[in-house]
Amino acid sequence: TAAPGVARRRFLVAAGGTAALALVAGVGGWLLTGREGLARVRAAIRLPRPVRPAGPVPPGADLEVPGLTPLFIPNERFYRIDTALRVPIVDPATWQLEIRGLVDRPYTLTYADLMEMPQIEADITLACVSNPVGGDLVGNARWQGVSLRALLERAGLQEGAVQLIGRSVDGFTAGFPTITALDLEEAMVAVGMNGEPLPAEHGFPARLVVPGLYGYVSATKWLSAIELTTWDVDGYWIPRGWAKEGPIKTQSRIDVPTRGTAVPAGPTPIAGVAWAPTRGIERVEVRIDDGPWQEAELAAPYDVDVWRQWVLPWDATPGVHRIAARATDGAGEVQTDQRTPVAPDGASGYPVIEVLVEPV
Repeated sequence: TAAPGVARRRFLVAAGGTAALALVAGVGGWLLTGREGLARVRAAIRLPRPVRPAGPVPPGADLEVPGLTPLFIPNERFYRIDTALRVPIVDPATWQLEIRGLVDRPYTLTYADLMEMPQIEADITLACVSNPVGGDLVGNARWQGVSLRALLERAGLQEGAVQLIGRSVDGFTAGFPTITALDLEEAMVAVGMNGEPLPAEHGFPARLVVPGLYGYVSATKWLSAIELTTWDVDGYWIPRGWAKEGPIKTQSRIDVPTRGTAVPAGPTPIAGVAWAPTRGIERVEVRIDDGPWQEAELAAPYDVDVWRQWVLPWDATPGVHRIAARATDGAGEVQTDQRTPVAPDGASGYPVIEVLVEPV
């Protein structure tokens, strides 16, 4: 076993023989005893250049309507939901990721190993199953990491390995069908978020990112093991009353006007976001009071895994108005008007707000 200083320098090894990670003088002597130490370590890391970068954001993909949620959520504003009472402080110099279970060739990776592997980059919208209709427990970011498919192919799957369980350093587990990891090119063990190493709150040094699934079955943070199992093994939330499978439902949200606010009479935008990761959004409609559904203008098409902004010009008249929205995804599924609670598999229903329009 290497001495701590040597191990720490190894995690700052270059990807592909180049200086992908910066070595700050004295970093080998840092003791990772708290958030300040982790901040220094993270600041020294330089993410390697991805072999498959995310595509450019097309013109018009961000409508830039005042008050509308931006296309990408900054790391410090990205929602956080997990079971950790205290954010785990994980030293990348000693961290390891085990690939085990129903595989032919179990193996273990260090952080340096992971950073030396070919990296992919993808823009993916994540959502929490606890997000109420119209809620903000959803966000879009640019993620970077190692293809989950590549990691599984290296291990060699055995018969019966139909579920992938991610295990956190704090014991949390989440599981989803193995076929999902094999089918989705963007599913990854992520090490980067919006161009920087994962923040501690979002799973540093590594986490799972799987488009199209709620986090309670897929988004294991502070990842320590990937275990291939049969379907009868349950992740943390399943015995607690949540559904075994958690595909993200087609959803929309109204950002502008803000719920419960007053706006002046006259031209004003109604705007928001809609998401159906892996399927994309094809249409958003808005209804004002008991009027007909009106089709909103959508932001330029970008990626099916990314939420889509929308806007509808409105000539607001004085009084209290009720505004609803609904989305249609790329598979033709229309967001249902049947309201259900978040348990056991995610809330459903139209987002509805009331707005007071004041005479000018």
